[in-house]
Amino acid sequence: MLMTVMLVSQLCLSVVMGMYFFLQMKSQHSNQSFIEKESKRELERLHKLNKIKLTEPLTERSRPRSVKEIVGQEDGIRALRSALCGKNPQHILIYGPPGVGKTAASRVVLDEAKKNPESPFKDFSKFVEVDATTMQFDERSFADPLIGSVHDPIYQGAGAYGPAGVPQPKEGAVTRAHGGVLFIDEIGELPSQQLNKLLKVLEDRRVYFDSAYYSRDNKDIPPHIHEMFKNGLPADFRLIGATTRMPEELPPALRSRCVEIFFRSLSVPEIKKIAADAARKTDSEFGDEIFDFVAAFADNGRDAVNIVQSAESVSRLEKHPRVELQDVEWVVETGKYSPRYEKKLSAEKHIGRVSGLAVFGRDMGCTLDIEAVAHKCGEGCGKTTVTGAIDEEEISNNRQKLKRKSSISASVRNMETVMKQLGIPVEDYEIHINFPNSMPVDGPSAGIAIFCAVYSAIKEIPIEGTTVLTGELSVCGEVYGVGEVPLKVRAAIDAGAKKIIIPAANRQQSFDKLDAEIIAVDSIQQVMKAVMPPKKEKTAGFLPKKSENIGIISAEGVEIFKKK
Repeated sequence: MLMTVMLVSQLCLSVVMGMYFFLQMKSQHSNQSFIEKESKRELERLHKLNKIKLTEPLTERSRPRSVKEIVGQEDGIRALRSALCGKNPQHILIYGPPGVGKTAASRVVLDEAKKNPESPFKDFSKFVEVDATTMQFDERSFADPLIGSVHDPIYQGAGAYGPAGVPQPKEGAVTRAHGGVLFIDEIGELPSQQLNKLLKVLEDRRVYFDSAYYSRDNKDIPPHIHEMFKNGLPADFRLIGATTRMPEELPPALRSRCVEIFFRSLSVPEIKKIAADAARKTDSEFGDEIFDFVAAFADNGRDAVNIVQSAESVSRLEKHPRVELQDVEWVVETGKYSPRYEKKLSAEKHIGRVSGLAVFGRDMGCTLDIEAVAHKCGEGCGKTTVTGAIDEEEISNNRQKLKRKSSISASVRNMETVMKQLGIPVEDYEIHINFPNSMPVDGPSAGIAIFCAVYSAIKEIPIEGTTVLTGELSVCGEVYGVGEVPLKVRAAIDAGAKKIIIPAANRQQSFDKLDAEIIAVDSIQQVMKAVMPPKKEKTAGFLPKKSENIGIISAEGVEIFKKK
């Protein structure tokens, strides 16, 4: 009886287990069938999506494909080549405003480096581009698309090895760029913890992983994962970081590992060329005056291409036979574009008015108007008034805000001291110095220009409108070097300057090739000789009749006074 009961029980258990496995197999087959059907539908949907294509944006069609197609940035391209195309390429930081070609230049220079037999870059070397503002970084290291991370088996995304309890390393952008270039746009926006990890990768040229779920004695872990945890993933690449920030806003640890290259803002002729090149890649006809107008409002190449594309779209929608100036004007007006600061010098002579040189924004040189008026008053009752100069500016970085006082007042005091040394009693004159348009003035670099404006006003000696000056004036009458002179010289030439006075300390051989007379000086006597040269004939003919004294500087720099 007992034996019968046991046999019946075993039979029932076998039937139950058989039914269970049958149902499981049937369910699995049903699920597999469902997955296959769903996958088939999704594949059909993806194929339909892939067949849908819009027209290629003009910005993509206008993207440079070679170094020759990049407008401007000659110095930046040369620096990129020297840092990337040689036998031992370096890590690079590129500073510059948006839309001036930092990314495009990096791409084409890497392509050029691949053609150099001495370069370690090969045909298969990749250009991996990421944006630091979109790098979704998890401080717990669950996800790090830049450096890489480990998907532990208990977390979502563990992959096929998750159910088996196997941690799975996932490569990041640094490994995908192995053997090539990793381009990080807006690198200054990387979180400090992620940036420190990147610096470690630059040192080791490998990425190492760690996980509490990994054991080197676990034989269930596949060999390739053992290899990843033991030796890490390769990450031997060259970093190119681009940023619109200033150098002092980036960590010194990053800057010390990289060659720093500066891309400048594009000039008006360069913006005009970019706009014209973009227009040629459309199917519409443009007038030449349109590109001048675009260049007057576009700050960079990207803006220029966008204005051209929008104007062409408006023209086509309104059935114009060609793109008219009014179409571009409408785009500029609705887009709220601001006009670029652009000034052309006049050859006309003026008393008490000179053109200095300055830098505004990040790296834009410009001419700076300086006006001076001097009236003789009672002995010792004169004073000097300065208007129009921005006396204070705020400098911000990611750590603090600083306020910097302009040194314009110091330059005025130095001018007065030098005037007295030349025998000119400035204390007997009411002097008014004005900087029109409220342009930011860096006092030291405007020193010799301020002196010439005041001297011209007191002595009533006219100065050529196409003469520009930059340089610091000391209390001893010496001219000291100043910063950003190449930018200033380029801006002066663009404005139509024929004679450019610069400190001797800033003299460069490259200036000899420029289409202007560059005069390097180291004393105020040399400045006056260059700006207000002595004439053999009588000079009273072009001076106002009320003048009592005519100031002339001899060839030796000694002031001579003559009665009218």
